[in-house]
Amino acid sequence: MTESSGRTATSASQRAVAPKPPRRARNWGASAAKHALLVSTSLVLLYPLIWLVVSSFRPTNEIFLHPGLVFSDLDVSNYVRGWHALASPFERYILNSLLIVVGAVIGNLLSCSLTAYAFARLQFRGKRLWFAVMLSSIMLPIHVVIIPQYILFSGMGWVDTFLPLIVPKFLATDAFFIFLMVQFIRGIPVELDEAARLDGCGHFAIFRRIILPLMVPALAATAIFTFIWTWNDFFSQLVYLSDQQKLTVPLALQSFMDSTGTSEWGPMFAMSAVSLAPLFIVFLFGQRYLIQGISTTGGK
Repeated sequence: MTESSGRTATSASQRAVAPKPPRRARNWGASAAKHALLVSTSLVLLYPLIWLVVSSFRPTNEIFLHPGLVFSDLDVSNYVRGWHALASPFERYILNSLLIVVGAVIGNLLSCSLTAYAFARLQFRGKRLWFAVMLSSIMLPIHVVIIPQYILFSGMGWVDTFLPLIVPKFLATDAFFIFLMVQFIRGIPVELDEAARLDGCGHFAIFRRIILPLMVPALAATAIFTFIWTWNDFFSQLVYLSDQQKLTVPLALQSFMDSTGTSEWGPMFAMSAVSLAPLFIVFLFGQRYLIQGISTTGGK
């Protein structure tokens, strides 16, 4: 009885002290499972984009016959036809979009940064009220203000020009970017302003020499967001632009659609893939600043 009890106790103690898998192995397994889940989810989300690119190399009559990602031969004729399918070469519409995007980016960077500095550093009557009004404008959909804006710009003779799409950006009309920069500036120590003021700097010198160099992440995030939103904008450009020589990329892609059912799907998919290239390039080189600008403000 005693020997059996001893053997039982010994085996139990051996099981109790049995070695566990190393912590590094467990961490590796969890990390591998997490990455596998993220990769599979990313592939599901990217499938429409991948299908778009693959379909751009198929003949139009075979695009919807093979819904998968396999194609028999590589056909680049869609890119050649799509580039010259409209009234002007597609590069014309790309340049029009770039002109509007560059103007919108410059306008937002200048006007929103100055307005944000005023709200974050200056003291003036009704500051809180105007800041609340500015924030409340974020909740206004564009469909509420598009008709009054169109009447105003029509009276000024700006319809069918790029001015209605660029000039408002120089008037700090994007409240989201103002709020983003205000939160960033509030995180900068006020002692830097006071030291600069003791050296004889005014508000503009403080903004240019102290605040602006420290705002690079917020400025980069504003530039990237403005680029993406303006490049993809369809509704505003559709309202103000009608001249074929002034169409932008979204409007040019819409021109491939035909209500009679004879749409050129192949060339449209090819030009859609071309129009996505600038977005990928901007995001690829600016993602670090984008993440840093969002994470260091109150918008994270």
